[in-house]
Amino acid sequence: MATATANQVRVTKGQSRAAVSVLKTYHWAGVDKRGIKMKGEELGKNENMVRAELRKRGINPSKVNEKKSSIFSQKGKPVKPREIAIFSRQIATMMQAGVPMIQSFDIIASGHPNPRMKDMLIKVKQSIEGGSTLAEALEQFPVQFDELYINLVRAGESAGVLDTILNTIANYKESIEVIKGKIKKALFYPAAVIGVALIVSAVLLVYVVPQFEDIFKNFGADLPAFTAFVVSLSRWLVAYWYLVLLIVGGSIFGFIAALKRSKTFQHLFDRLLLKLPVIGGILHNSAIARFARTLAITFRAGVPLVEALETVAGATGSIVYSIAVKRIKDDVAVGHQLNLSMRQVGLFPAMVVQMTAIGEESGSLDTMLIKVAEFYETEVNNAVDALSSLMEPFIMVVVGTLVGGLVIAMYLPIFKLGMVV
Repeated sequence: MATATANQVRVTKGQSRAAVSVLKTYHWAGVDKRGIKMKGEELGKNENMVRAELRKRGINPSKVNEKKSSIFSQKGKPVKPREIAIFSRQIATMMQAGVPMIQSFDIIASGHPNPRMKDMLIKVKQSIEGGSTLAEALEQFPVQFDELYINLVRAGESAGVLDTILNTIANYKESIEVIKGKIKKALFYPAAVIGVALIVSAVLLVYVVPQFEDIFKNFGADLPAFTAFVVSLSRWLVAYWYLVLLIVGGSIFGFIAALKRSKTFQHLFDRLLLKLPVIGGILHNSAIARFARTLAITFRAGVPLVEALETVAGATGSIVYSIAVKRIKDDVAVGHQLNLSMRQVGLFPAMVVQMTAIGEESGSLDTMLIKVAEFYETEVNNAVDALSSLMEPFIMVVVGTLVGGLVIAMYLPIFKLGMVV
């Protein structure tokens, strides 16, 4: 009997969700009570409902037309983590101001520039109208709303502090994105500059060096060894440029494919990155900061420690740390203390383990973990700033060696000829 009732509830909920019409975007123009012309966009099920809504606001609509999306604008850009953070803060602010959740979703969706984000928010709102909780509605989009986000929202709904939890999520995502942005900048900037230098060198070898080679043939003398090497390299690159592109493109494609599909390769590459000088230290500190902050937030929200650790494992940004956190979770599940389990995996510094032990003993684990996260986030910021300063002279040396070396090789015969004359 209970099973039948549950099935009826599911069917009723499914029917109510199916009955919800898809909202469309309408362009409108009209005048208000003062006779001032106004225009804008409005979400609605149909044109008549949009007109009725505008009249409620004291606006007399002169035209209401459905917004037609082009092939390119309809697709839109992928939803970014920063957009999710902004959405979290917006919905929390509106809830604290007493705005109903359904209306909050309408307001945020109507003003969002990203069509994909707008469409996602509309679908979430329709699910809520159909009887779902916010956590259940967000589960439709696991890429944008990960397990951590869903668990925190569910905990906030259960405890009746959803607005506070959403604000906490916004702060968390913003701090994580700042760290990720700094690390990406530290790694991308030197790679981009060196990549440009290699492209410039290739262009010189393919187009400029052959012009000098024609001039050198008229000298009637042997070329310096360095110049002869560059000329030979230029001839080879002109003859086999397609082979170089094939090797480089294939290597990049193969690396990306292996990184996406092979867990073993991911683990090996992650371990290699963690062992690199300077960069490895930044990645270690970043993983510890993300572990501490994520665990603190989930634990503070009332999520049980074992379940919180399961969520945290996927939020460290490192496969090595993810595997370690899963080992910690298994140990805690059978009754071990968190600090003891952290010590056993051998990845966490003594200070982190000691702070965790103090937090467990004093009943303030979340507070201690927040302090750990703040300390290591500061360490990451300082290390990235220092790395950026150290990389500038290194980049100058590499660029100067590549481009300057080619220029010197081309002018060496001219200098030699001038000395003979």
